[in-house]
Amino acid sequence: MSAGRAPWTAGETFILITSIMVFISEEGKIHMTEMQITYRGVVHPWHCDIMGHMNVVWYVSKFDEAAWQFAAMMGLDNSYFIKKHMGIAAVQQNITYKSEITAGSAVTVRSGVLEIKEKTVRIVHEMRNDSTGAVAAVMILTVVHFNTQKRKSCPLPADIRKRGNEFMVQYDGVER
Repeated sequence: MSAGRAPWTAGETFILITSIMVFISEEGKIHMTEMQITYRGVVHPWHCDIMGHMNVVWYVSKFDEAAWQFAAMMGLDNSYFIKKHMGIAAVQQNITYKSEITAGSAVTVRSGVLEIKEKTVRIVHEMRNDSTGAVAAVMILTVVHFNTQKRKSCPLPADIRKRGNEFMVQYDGVER
């Protein structure tokens, strides 16, 4: 590409999809965080209801797969759960449906941390239709960290909280 030339030619169509967020830490440092890809898949005909679009059960299923992938990225994986006798449980899920998805559509879920407290993490999952770039649905998930032997909530370890902070995002449309 020569200097001064746009990276596309006339007649080409580009869709810019970005999930880059900027936040300022308590220390006053500016951080730019991108929501992480946590799920990619396709909508199969059997995922659709009698109205021809993906049924809510499949939104939940795809968001659930994204949630476990994201938990593992934070260090909350099966190995941690077994070794430490710890677990996480969803205590609240809110899904907002933005646009329909039909059979054959490829979808991507991107995820980020909205908030970390002593024992809980609030996560945003955004599902997009890969063909159109449209947001199909957004799920806000709150999980609690707990001891699986005592069956009681307990603080998240410092290293998990630190890792979670690396995935911290601001997300438009989410109440704080």
